[in-house]
Amino acid sequence: MTQSLHPAAQKGFSSAAELYQQVRPSYPQDIVSWLRDQLQLGEQSQVIDLGSGTGKFLPYLKQLTSHIIAIEPIQAMLAQLQQAYPDIETLQASSEYLPLPAHSIDAVLCAQSFHWFANLETLTQIHQVLKPTGHLALIWNQRDVQVDWVKALADCIQPLEGNTPRYHSGQWKQVFERQALFQLEQIQTFQQQHVGTVEQVVSKRLLSTSFIAAMSEQEQQQLKAEFEQIVLKYTGKHPQDEIAFPYVTYAYDFKKIDQK
Repeated sequence: MTQSLHPAAQKGFSSAAELYQQVRPSYPQDIVSWLRDQLQLGEQSQVIDLGSGTGKFLPYLKQLTSHIIAIEPIQAMLAQLQQAYPDIETLQASSEYLPLPAHSIDAVLCAQSFHWFANLETLTQIHQVLKPTGHLALIWNQRDVQVDWVKALADCIQPLEGNTPRYHSGQWKQVFERQALFQLEQIQTFQQQHVGTVEQVVSKRLLSTSFIAAMSEQEQQQLKAEFEQIVLKYTGKHPQDEIAFPYVTYAYDFKKIDQK
């Protein structure tokens, strides 16, 4: 691997891989129809789950095709994926070097990951492995900050981000501004809720955030208490009470520009 991982990703996701698998939300079931209709994915489609993490997006891809390669650079995350999905082909590799034949893949999916490797080297590699009619799909779950207590949590976390790449910063979009590899075909949004106890779907979920997971145990426990206090203040719910955490899922379809 030639790609240097952001320290927050390397340290945070290595130490919190199991927590990530346990507490991160899934994706809306409607995403399967979107993949089928918008990306034209079917039983014969060859797809890559790039930056696959612990495999949270695999159940949706598996509903469409069995020809899936999960690519992830962090060994601890990949180990969680391999344990949960032993039937999936995996590669520990960088997005900047995809060891696959040219023009062999129908779609590359990046679920909750592209902001970590939004560079021209990655786009060039993806373009190379995709078939002439191939798609690059970028998908993110984002906390719905239109809800008051979710916004309060976001305001608490924001000062801790530093230079960590994030979807909501929009910086990942810059790589598409001066390139002739992909064109944006569609943006789709979906609503969903992650239901569970406050501790499970709010405070522990937030502890799995890369730059928080990279902190000391003491700092994490202090933040956990702060998160739970915010939820209590706004909703009256305690750590073991059930809550529905609202999310908006953003899905972007970029079509490969065939450079003949």
